[in-house]
Amino acid sequence: MGILEKISEIEKEIARTQKNKATEYHLGLLKAKLAKYRAQLLEPSKSAAGKGEGFDVMKSGDARVALIGFPSVGKSTFLSLMTSTASEAASYEFTTLTCIPGVIEYKGANIQLLDLPGIIEGASQGKGRGRQVIAVARTSDVVIMMLDATKGEVQRGLLERELETVGIRLNKRKPNIYFKPKKGGGISFNSTVPLTQCSEKLVQLILHEYKMFNAEVLFREDCTPDDFIDVIVGNRVYMPCLYVYNKIDQISMEEVDRLARQPHGVVISCGMKLNLDFLLETLWEYLALTCIFTKKRGQRPDFGDAIILRSGASVEHVVSVWVLLRRFRCPDFLNVILIKTRRRIFPFSSSSPSQTFRCLTITLR
Repeated sequence: MGILEKISEIEKEIARTQKNKATEYHLGLLKAKLAKYRAQLLEPSKSAAGKGEGFDVMKSGDARVALIGFPSVGKSTFLSLMTSTASEAASYEFTTLTCIPGVIEYKGANIQLLDLPGIIEGASQGKGRGRQVIAVARTSDVVIMMLDATKGEVQRGLLERELETVGIRLNKRKPNIYFKPKKGGGISFNSTVPLTQCSEKLVQLILHEYKMFNAEVLFREDCTPDDFIDVIVGNRVYMPCLYVYNKIDQISMEEVDRLARQPHGVVISCGMKLNLDFLLETLWEYLALTCIFTKKRGQRPDFGDAIILRSGASVEHVVSVWVLLRRFRCPDFLNVILIKTRRRIFPFSSSSPSQTFRCLTITLR
């Protein structure tokens, strides 16, 4: 029996098993086996090494956004509208056969937008070059899931399932679980909160399934067995996702209103160019970028050119760039003045851009 058959059998057993107290350990073991087989399925085979051609492109700009969706949902048209890149669009499926990059210039930032080929059901198992498409999506900062508004709910569920299978967690944060394998001493299990979904016995069974008999586990929040399996595997990617419903000009206003109220959802029409500006504003918020502007002494700040900081950056990241430039005697960057609080640099997070100008002043001679 091959890996695909084993995965199918486990999925069927999980579907027909009733969820209750008596079956939670059995379901936990099945989910652990399922995750292990899926990881084996994604590993490249030795016989296929060196064959085939990928279509990943070099990462450039301040952030990367991947367009994922089924064929003929408007991905190429959206790329042509948002960037200066012309992507072929037609009324037939699979118009785009490779990755086409473009650049969105917005608020002083260059955002790389990737138009990926349409994926089909079973892409996580390699159908329709699905693995290559999903591999590019794993390297992105934000995923835009382009959906047809006339059948958006069906497409959304299928795409979420395919991405979940290959370890991409959309609009979720990493579970707050401390896990460290050890060489001896058995399994040490602790929790700082009451656990209602996962018990010590279930944790031990899952670890034994992965041939781990010595480890330290600490739950800092009430997590599910699936969350704990993700921590063990360690190759999961957590990223924000925007569900963009295109072709809203073909549905009723009531349906447009319903889709617009979906979590993380935005409704647009590429054909009539509706609501594209709101989509850009929402995308900027999901990227969590911060702009820092420089100013010359005695003059107003230059808002034409900005330094773009990623989420989690602090003053030290900016200072390190300026110090490096001064070390190589770059004539354009001469003085860096920091406002200090109690003899320490006052850091700031990009999630609070209002602190940017209070914490850092960069002056040019």
